[in-house]
Amino acid sequence: MTNNAVFNAAVCIMGILILSIHVVNLLLKKEKRKDEKSLLDFFLFTVIHFATYLTFTLVKIVYTSNAYIIGFYTAFYIMNNIEVFMLFKYMRRYLSFPSEKEKYYSLLNLALFSLFVILDVVNIFTGIFFTAESGVYLRSRTMILSQGYQFVIFLLVFVLTLRNNKLNVREKTAFALYCFLPLIAIILQNVFKGYAIAYASIIVAIEVLFFFVNIQKNIDLAKEEEKNKETQIKLMLSQIKPHFIYNSLSAISTLIPLDPEKAQKALDDFTEYLRHNLASLTETRLIPFENELRHIETYVSLEKLRFGNRINAVFDVQVTDFLVPPLAIQPIVENAIKHGILKKLEGGTLILKTYETECAFVVEVADDGVGFDFENVDRDKRDHFGINNIKYRIEKACNGEISVRSEIGKGTSVTVVFHKERI
Repeated sequence: MTNNAVFNAAVCIMGILILSIHVVNLLLKKEKRKDEKSLLDFFLFTVIHFATYLTFTLVKIVYTSNAYIIGFYTAFYIMNNIEVFMLFKYMRRYLSFPSEKEKYYSLLNLALFSLFVILDVVNIFTGIFFTAESGVYLRSRTMILSQGYQFVIFLLVFVLTLRNNKLNVREKTAFALYCFLPLIAIILQNVFKGYAIAYASIIVAIEVLFFFVNIQKNIDLAKEEEKNKETQIKLMLSQIKPHFIYNSLSAISTLIPLDPEKAQKALDDFTEYLRHNLASLTETRLIPFENELRHIETYVSLEKLRFGNRINAVFDVQVTDFLVPPLAIQPIVENAIKHGILKKLEGGTLILKTYETECAFVVEVADDGVGFDFENVDRDKRDHFGINNIKYRIEKACNGEISVRSEIGKGTSVTVVFHKERI
């Protein structure tokens, strides 16, 4: 084997071993972030990429026909583009673009990728990038254009990460190095022809990306989880209000001699209400909406026990097979009853509706209570503690959104959107 063949084979073997370790670590991880699933796909494809190049390096020693050279180099250029395509997919997951921007960048990425793959195929018949003569690979003058997709995407990644205020210096440095190391290697590879310097740079860039970015993300998520847990505890404690407990027990006590069977049902509801709130204290995972819905129905039943016909509830539940943070919707229902419906002497109606769109599951909670001036409300007041923390938990736990519309004298509507996982 020639020196460059030995170098190329060693680089491929080292890359396969290092990446395989990362793949195994990600596969063994029980709960993967959305961006880690894309990172796993990226690593798996890169292993295949290195293995293919290793095979080519070994076979090329004894098999050097022009068709073989052109076929394999065409496959390599396409694989290089696929790898950059998957890198961009991982990057947009990591940065969590708004849905509108993500759609735009995804279409741009797909369009550029498709264009350059077509050009790689066209090269087979035209030689616009490279040809082969007597088993020797020959670059054309326009060879640098074959790397156009990679240059554009690396530049785009660099600009997007640089402008993203949510990333720290370490994360920005890692993405920048991943963008520039392969570009520098491509230039060097045109000087030291025959040596897979670009593949060696990919190994270095991946290690920087994995340790600087992925580990940083895990640290940040651990901090977020701790903050979310503290918020959840505060929210749970705010839900177990002494006056609510006293009033509910008082209503049940009054009901016992009048209707023992109904009192028993009310006591069961009250027990279930407390059990769910206490369980939410230690529950860090998302729960089925069905569980949250049962808790809401229990709460409404207890409030109707106290206030009778002043509270009317309508449930228009079209879909339940989605996940929500514990106590994500029930406090919204409680606010609607406490601050909306019961502020009116005659009471009012609560409407809870769920439905599914192509991109999300939607929960709407509306009341025809007194309403309020949402723009001028003091969100630091204790009464608004719940809604502020619900908003925080929905955004952090499941990339959801919450919006509030209210009009004085007409009522309030709260819409919660749980985005479906994007591919």
